[in-house]
Amino acid sequence: MSRSALPWPHVVLALAVVAVWGTNFVVIKAALAHLPPLTLATLRFTLVIFPAIFFLKRPPVSWRNLAGYGLLIGAGQFGLLFLAMKGHISPGLASLVIQMQVFFTIGLSMRLTGEQVRPFQLAALGLAAAGLVVILTHTNGDVTPLGLVLVLAAAMSWAGGNTVSRAAGPVNTVAYVVWSSLFAVPPLFALSLAVEGWPAIAAGVRAADAATWAAVIWQSVGNSLFGYAAWSWLLARHPAATITPMALLIPVFGMGASTLVLGEPMPVWKIAAAGLVMSGLAVNLLWPMLRRVIRTTV
Repeated sequence: MSRSALPWPHVVLALAVVAVWGTNFVVIKAALAHLPPLTLATLRFTLVIFPAIFFLKRPPVSWRNLAGYGLLIGAGQFGLLFLAMKGHISPGLASLVIQMQVFFTIGLSMRLTGEQVRPFQLAALGLAAAGLVVILTHTNGDVTPLGLVLVLAAAMSWAGGNTVSRAAGPVNTVAYVVWSSLFAVPPLFALSLAVEGWPAIAAGVRAADAATWAAVIWQSVGNSLFGYAAWSWLLARHPAATITPMALLIPVFGMGASTLVLGEPMPVWKIAAAGLVMSGLAVNLLWPMLRRVIRTTV
């Protein structure tokens, strides 16, 4: 791995990935205009599987590990997120609140390893939690209590998926996502039938226009296949400390795109909440790096 500064083409690629992941919340909103949320999730992961599965060898991990990741990310993270975004939370706020997965991932890791929480992690969590309190006290047209709970549950599922994927070890990330999606589609489709019903599914598919299908394909090809492939490629060539901080831009792209494309209002309270949550994420991510820099220069 190179420890020099990122070449500008790699910077552009990293920015492209976080832009795709951030603006994807607006794309989700567009797809939900016609498709029921669980139907959308089913279609998304179906297109992640096919035709890519015919070209990617199954990663050398257990079926149990693949199933755990597929269930947590597919039915958990995206199923709950799509349900929340169907009228319960704006795309901009969803892109912000879902980042709480960072703290849930740390909590799960500590529970599994017995590691003690560090003071800077408590400070980071306190900042992010203060941001959530600000959001909770402004539940209106942009977010409902149910929407906030659903997105936090989606973040918890994402954290669980992170824990499962770490147990898989170093594997081809794209192949891992594709093969694990085999276990996301059946429960999502079953839930869609049970909750939304076949008439709603059929009506949604019939009503879907070219823009809706483009949004579905973007979910699969852009967000999943391109995003994971490019991010893994960058992490294989540069230290994680160089690449990972760029993920802090995801809510910036998410909230910015929602404002520009959908006209989502950005009042002072929302800016304050975003500042608190992102400050917490920044402290959690950057403080250990800063300490290492100080130790090596003193």
